[in-house]
Amino acid sequence: MAAPEAIQVSSLPLPPVQYINLYTDENVRRGRAPRPPPPIHDTYSMFSNMFNADDTIIRPLEAQGIKRLYPQHFDRRRELKKLNHSLLVNFLDLIDLLVQCPDSPRRAEKVEDLSLLFIHIHHLLNEFRPHQARETLRVMMELQRRQRHETTLRFQKHLEKVQEILQHALQMLPDTSELDSKLAINTDAMECVDNLGFEQQTQDPCCSSDRIMCKVIDDMLSSNGLF
Repeated sequence: MAAPEAIQVSSLPLPPVQYINLYTDENVRRGRAPRPPPPIHDTYSMFSNMFNADDTIIRPLEAQGIKRLYPQHFDRRRELKKLNHSLLVNFLDLIDLLVQCPDSPRRAEKVEDLSLLFIHIHHLLNEFRPHQARETLRVMMELQRRQRHETTLRFQKHLEKVQEILQHALQMLPDTSELDSKLAINTDAMECVDNLGFEQQTQDPCCSSDRIMCKVIDDMLSSNGLF
């Protein structure tokens, strides 16, 4: 008999389809997606605890009704080590109680002590959040500055390369003086050609013999008194 196929079950809940369907690309493009809720200006509840929007982000332990185990001014690193050691000792005590006397009333006390130590450790770690946020912002700004600097350097290299290409193209162009000398017109030769053509036009087309005959005929006519 074949073994039944294993059914894969996700450890996480299914996504909220009723909300995903409201934020489709079509609804977002048409402006039909629901607007986000307005900011809260008064009190609100989170994990069954009431919070005020005007309260500081990290509230003191006394404001939360929790007994402080360390003084007001202290070394956070040292106190975290002490709390970590106390947590380990109390955990070992709790295991010892569970082995020797599970029904002892000290078991509940040890659980409360462990809970209090975890709260203090969590509170001390939360007090580092502003510093962590500043460091994260500093790293992000440093990264952006470095990226912009690298972009500027790449742009400068491309600009220098383009300028080099343009300079090389200008050097490859022929000399303008030689080009002008080749394209220039010899005005002296043109003037000589013009003068020669003018002389050819003003020169008498008749030959010398014809000129003599014409002169003889003019003399004969003038002597006879015809003209």
